[in-house]
Amino acid sequence: MANKRKVPGVRNYNGPAGGWGALKATATAVREQMDTFKAPMALLRTNQPDGFDCPGCAWPDKEHKSTFQFCENGAKAVTWEATNKRVTPEFFAGHPVSTLLQRSDYELEDLGRLTHPMRYDSASDTYQPVSWDDAFARIGEILRSLDPDAVEFYTSGRASNEAAYLFQLFAREFGTNNFPDCSNMCHEPTSVGLPRSIGIGKGTVSLDDFDHCEMIIAMGHNPGTNHPRMMGVLHEASRRGVPIVVFNPLRERALERFADPQNMLEMATYRSTPIASSYFQVKAGGDAAALKGIMKSLLEMQEACGDILDNDFIAEHTNGFEALAADLAATQWQDIVRESGISQGDLEAVAAAYAKSNATIITYGMGITQHNEGTANVRLICDLLLLKGNMGKEGAGICPLRGHSNVQGNRTVGITEKPSADFLGKLKDVLGFTPPTKHGHDAVRAMQAMVAGDAKALICLGGNFAVALPDPGQCFAAMGKLDLSVHIGTKLNRSHLLVGKETFLFPCLGRTEQDIQAMGPQAITVEDSMSMVHASMGKLKPASGELRSEPAIVAGMANATMPASKVAWTKLIADYGQIRELIAKTIPGFEDFNARIAKPGGFRLPLPPTERKWTTPSGKAEFYVFPGLHEDKQVHSDDMLRLITIRSHDQYNTTIYAMDDRYRGVFWRRDVLFMNPADMEARGLAHGDKVDIETLTPGRKLRYEKLTAIEFNIAPGSVAAYYPEANRLVPLDYMDQDSGTPSYKSVPVKVLSSETSQ
Repeated sequence: MANKRKVPGVRNYNGPAGGWGALKATATAVREQMDTFKAPMALLRTNQPDGFDCPGCAWPDKEHKSTFQFCENGAKAVTWEATNKRVTPEFFAGHPVSTLLQRSDYELEDLGRLTHPMRYDSASDTYQPVSWDDAFARIGEILRSLDPDAVEFYTSGRASNEAAYLFQLFAREFGTNNFPDCSNMCHEPTSVGLPRSIGIGKGTVSLDDFDHCEMIIAMGHNPGTNHPRMMGVLHEASRRGVPIVVFNPLRERALERFADPQNMLEMATYRSTPIASSYFQVKAGGDAAALKGIMKSLLEMQEACGDILDNDFIAEHTNGFEALAADLAATQWQDIVRESGISQGDLEAVAAAYAKSNATIITYGMGITQHNEGTANVRLICDLLLLKGNMGKEGAGICPLRGHSNVQGNRTVGITEKPSADFLGKLKDVLGFTPPTKHGHDAVRAMQAMVAGDAKALICLGGNFAVALPDPGQCFAAMGKLDLSVHIGTKLNRSHLLVGKETFLFPCLGRTEQDIQAMGPQAITVEDSMSMVHASMGKLKPASGELRSEPAIVAGMANATMPASKVAWTKLIADYGQIRELIAKTIPGFEDFNARIAKPGGFRLPLPPTERKWTTPSGKAEFYVFPGLHEDKQVHSDDMLRLITIRSHDQYNTTIYAMDDRYRGVFWRRDVLFMNPADMEARGLAHGDKVDIETLTPGRKLRYEKLTAIEFNIAPGSVAAYYPEANRLVPLDYMDQDSGTPSYKSVPVKVLSSETSQ
């Protein structure tokens, strides 16, 4: 940027992803958060068979061949949780909630670990200590006074299988299926779309498949920040010559080049490995068009020369091919190019490479799911794979990149607002109570019920519920109307400060800490993004003697709320093996649960598509027709851009570890808007100008003022700003109607100079 205006905190970053920059960042995280003697012990036990699962991403563990099994952001997650900093009752006594709300999200979590159960006192505007028993008793009293369907039970992906299973038992015996969940805000289109296409809402590949694939198509994700251990797999694939084709609006450094911190030659020589063999900057919201373009080209190649599609697989294993082919034939190339932002020649080149590959994996993240067409995008990816029979064979399949560790496991063990009749029947037979059958609220609908005043209580098993959702102008105010809010967490966040009439804040054990119950030390289990279930056992001394485990807190509330409960809560908490026995009796695939997790690495849950078995109503994989292309008929503006909300490199979900985003060249700040230079020029803007953003959706006009516009290599027509700050521009009801997932990645906006904006 030598010829541009110098902007404070913005500069070129020329290094690769990983490498010495990652090691330096890891060392900084250790120095700032932990004892330098304790930190190595904790980090070396991360993702090891006798240690604890990383509290960060859900990427699976490779066979343990190296000294360490953690990445830079995993190290940040561990040190952030295992910090020496503490938030005590004395701290709360001297800091009213109204003053804490003035602090940034980073500052709040950087205060440290919560140490005691607390209850909000409105007279002093402070959190004050409360005994566990008194807190549980009051929560039970309030809940018994409410209609069960007026209570929302929110789950963060960090919760273990054991905690999540008890949480859904509590809510269902209480009488509701209201389960707003962090999945609703990220990969719900996967959970909705994949069952319709292949019969199960999970990916089909294993880590071994990456060793045998001939091509990888990566769509809508940034692995260097959001699932960094994946970079080792991409690094290996690139070095053995596998084409890696990337579709992403932003040029992300980790998808360009990566230096593996465990590769001594690369580290010693300051070299790196190219990752993407081809990089296509699809417009925000243009994924469906790009996918249809690739498939249209495949069918044109098939018609011209034959032997392109896997016709035997299509005939034996699928339904709906003729309808898909007819739709693709009717779709015009000029429309595909306009909506995707990618030329016909480039899409045809991708199709030609795909046609040559005998085993292709398609990976995707929230850049695919967080759109009005999120479910359609997922199903179109399935279509592309099915055309070449890339399901149920070595080195091929679909790979959704789940975010938080165990977010997939939560869903597997029953955290869903739409439970199956079979699951509810098993609960009734095994537990002896009749669970409700009426579908409950997802995350957006739970907040809409709170805004309307219909929801009266919110119980959060982790997370930062109000901050993660769109439109804080509505969400923050709605939290204050609740009769009861309960937050279970390790560190303070903004949602904890949006107090209702009565609010409780419960400190829980972290993933890294010892969990000792009546029958001795306990292990919990998690499921990774490739359906492997394994044990995790914390090793560190708890941050406070007052901490309780998430299962114990859930059981305490349930016992106090339902004195005549059919569930033996105390027995289950004494020995988590008893919880796993219930899981084994009520959820298919968990047979001999306790015995199977005793083996290093655990076990894989059944994935019928890997055997070319399709648990759809037809018994076959279903092709999907997405009529037309992306066109938001509600929005008409020649000046429209599409906003993408993104995470910085020093961030995980709503947790902000530091104020830098080094791979994108932004330091010490988050108030920036990434723009294409041509879009800036068309609006009379220069690098470093202050801008205001307004939404162009019908209804509430949302606005974000005085950001600094910076030039960035982003697709024309697309702009990007940091999440969760930019959530103020995402309408609560602007979402994928199939899944309920907010459209965080393609909000129609206009950008104006702050000097001329009124």
